[in-house]
Amino acid sequence: MRWASQDIEHDDAGRLPGLGDTVVRRFDAPEALNTRFHEIRTKSALNRVPSVSRVPFNWTVNPYRGCSHACIYCFARPTHEYLDLNAGEDFEREIIVKVNVPEVLRAELARPSWKGETVALGTNTDPYQWVEGRYKLMRGIWEAFRDFRNPCSILTKSPLLLRDLDLLKEIAQVTHVSACLSVPTIDEKAWRATEPHTPNPRARLEAVAELNRNGIPTGVLVAPMMPGINDAPEHVERIVELATEANATYIGGQTLFLRGAVREIFFAWLREHRPDLVSRYEQLYAKGAYLSAADRREIELDAGAPWLRKDLGDPFRRHRGVRRPPPLMPAPPARPARQQSLF
Repeated sequence: MRWASQDIEHDDAGRLPGLGDTVVRRFDAPEALNTRFHEIRTKSALNRVPSVSRVPFNWTVNPYRGCSHACIYCFARPTHEYLDLNAGEDFEREIIVKVNVPEVLRAELARPSWKGETVALGTNTDPYQWVEGRYKLMRGIWEAFRDFRNPCSILTKSPLLLRDLDLLKEIAQVTHVSACLSVPTIDEKAWRATEPHTPNPRARLEAVAELNRNGIPTGVLVAPMMPGINDAPEHVERIVELATEANATYIGGQTLFLRGAVREIFFAWLREHRPDLVSRYEQLYAKGAYLSAADRREIELDAGAPWLRKDLGDPFRRHRGVRRPPPLMPAPPARPARQQSLF
């Protein structure tokens, strides 16, 4: 990446809404998927999770807003609308970089009022997306957790996490740290179509194995499950087998939910890539972001399978000793029916 050749624009006007006076500079990075980066100085690093959220943690840290992974189903896309940016291409190509987040985090962890609660990373956008290779903000974040002996966890789709294995091991010596790699599919066509700029899913599974070999408890999240795309039992079974071989400490999964602009983006993708599934999704998600109770009953009746009530079903029950963690996001009321999936 030839960063020295980038056109840097210092911001005295035209600031992004919601960022106040914090913008440092913006620059285009045409060699990085035509991405523009907005460097800012954030006033806070720790984000309190709303009490209504059904997640097993109360605090998060997000060094970036927007994500170049460009996953078509990403639930975080609408957060860009708060900046008067759209949830489509802007979310993928207008990336907010909180350049001072490690220092701010360190100051917040040092406050007498801080109780040392577990902090989760990667719950909104991926902290190990492409730009992390340039800014290396995660190293400073891990160092802060190590120095303050603060428990933490990470969810990512990138084996770049291994770059910071030395710090994870140091954290593990003084407090609890865990990791999770998201692997919705290992089918190359489905992967490239739904997660176009993410690292190879098999490399993610190799990272799971390496982290566990080094004493960092690491699991696999098979999510989201998308009817007709990545939910065929034989494909899920293969992911579970590979995750088990990698000594995954847990394997979890949940179905797709479509809220706000994500729904529009996902349906536009369906019309282009899988028009044969459009009517099915219109029926499944006719009443909102989650599968309805009526659809749940119909799906279970058609499939004739009680395994639908067990997250991803049979694959998990056949691999004894694999436990499922609490969901990282609100779980839908049912899993879609088994389909001949992929492309």
